[in-house]
Amino acid sequence: MLCGIFQRHKAGQFQLSKSCGGLIQANGAITQQNRSFYNTNKHLSAKDSLQPSEEKVGAFTRIIEAMGFTGPLKYSRWKIKVAALRMYTCCVEKTDYEEFFNRCQMPDTLNSWFLVAQLHVWMCLVRMKQEGRTGKYMCRYIVHCMWEDVEQRGKVMGINSVVLKEDLRSMVENFYAALFGYDEGILSDDHVLAAALWRNLFNRNCEDPRHLELLVEYVRKQVQHLDALSGEDLLLTGEVSWRPLVESNARSILKPLSPVYNDEGL
Repeated sequence: MLCGIFQRHKAGQFQLSKSCGGLIQANGAITQQNRSFYNTNKHLSAKDSLQPSEEKVGAFTRIIEAMGFTGPLKYSRWKIKVAALRMYTCCVEKTDYEEFFNRCQMPDTLNSWFLVAQLHVWMCLVRMKQEGRTGKYMCRYIVHCMWEDVEQRGKVMGINSVVLKEDLRSMVENFYAALFGYDEGILSDDHVLAAALWRNLFNRNCEDPRHLELLVEYVRKQVQHLDALSGEDLLLTGEVSWRPLVESNARSILKPLSPVYNDEGL
């Protein structure tokens, strides 16, 4: 789905590819032999939905936010920004990318790294949007940290600044299209989620349906795991742990340990 992201030459160098992506209909997009996805017609509860929690705000707050400014938040902005940076760091440092590449037969490129990181960032955004206005503010800074990181990695690789700027603009558009597809998938059955993963994570290049089945199971259990984390702890620390890609009993969930932080929220 995401395109224009640093593909590797046979000589070991990376270049920006320009392939087109887009949304396709989920029905009939994924087929497999002698296997079936878990399917349910029951939609997620209010706890699992993408709608932020109801939060009463005053008239002054509504006015200044209508003008494009951020109103008073539950915690100070610098605490939220520090927590957002930590949460993004958990997405890129606590994920076993090598296992993803090996089990899903993905090429070991920066493009594949970004697609996996993007998936984990999206799951964090889904969780934090449940924390009202403060959570939405944190979501914006998580995405900001992601683009700062991608741009810095591109500069380290020696990509021309003009080309990098143009492709980052295209990547931003594709990123939000991917979020739309993932949101639709998490609120629908596994066939729709599998189609979204096939388009965005696998770039429509996945011939083994078992890989899609594995990723659908992974996303479902991670969203369940994140929902079990305390919203207050996430806003103050940003610490997120990830369940393994492969588990013997993926439908089980253990209560996560609460993070430790001091009175400053650090």
